[in-house]
Amino acid sequence: MATNLWSGHWNGRTPVGDNHRRARQVISPSGGIMRGKFPSRKNGRLVHHEGLLELDAIYLLEASPQVVRYREQPTTITYPDGGRVRRYTPDLEVTLQCGTSIWVEVKPAVFLAREDIQHKLQCVAAHLKRSGQAFVVLTDEVLRQEPRQTNVRAICHQAMRVRLTSAFAQSALHRCAMDLPASLARATQVLAAHGADPYSLLMAGLLRCRLDAPLSPETLLTHTTEADDGWFWLAQEHGF
Repeated sequence: MATNLWSGHWNGRTPVGDNHRRARQVISPSGGIMRGKFPSRKNGRLVHHEGLLELDAIYLLEASPQVVRYREQPTTITYPDGGRVRRYTPDLEVTLQCGTSIWVEVKPAVFLAREDIQHKLQCVAAHLKRSGQAFVVLTDEVLRQEPRQTNVRAICHQAMRVRLTSAFAQSALHRCAMDLPASLARATQVLAAHGADPYSLLMAGLLRCRLDAPLSPETLLTHTTEADDGWFWLAQEHGF
């Protein structure tokens, strides 16, 4: 089975980036799980997802300015369950701007009503707490909030394929500061003259907009200030 062994930065049609080998790989796919690969600007490689709910999570992590990097199925651990030792592989490992690492389990909320799954996740959470590893379960109730999910997908799709460097994005924004706040349509026009776009700056955390209404040409974009601590949250208690 092919693995991604790229290194460096995402660069147009030659994606190279985070060197990552999944701890658990599907040898013979079965069942109704929709598996695929997402071209991540943030990681500079194709990120595997198992199921559409994981893909929903990936879009949000890709757009979150608090998230520096995320990895799928990063490692496998053993944890105690009564008199037995079991294995567990988190769905995602998220690394924040502050350097904190958070393990994420993506799970439909309906599954959490099952006693066996509740018991497993409680054992995993207790073990990780003792070892100092942050852990959070994200459900469809969080990941599929609308119109946020649709808006974030649109932002990811419209952003430039080649991720802007921080210095370039800051410079472009500085030149357009006098025009802000502005509508999405106006910001697109103004930033284009400087080789940038509002979608990339939203993903970089330099601009912000409301996500509780459908994105449109009239959507108001504002400059992010030092007092702003995030323009959307998945697990605010964990910093992202």
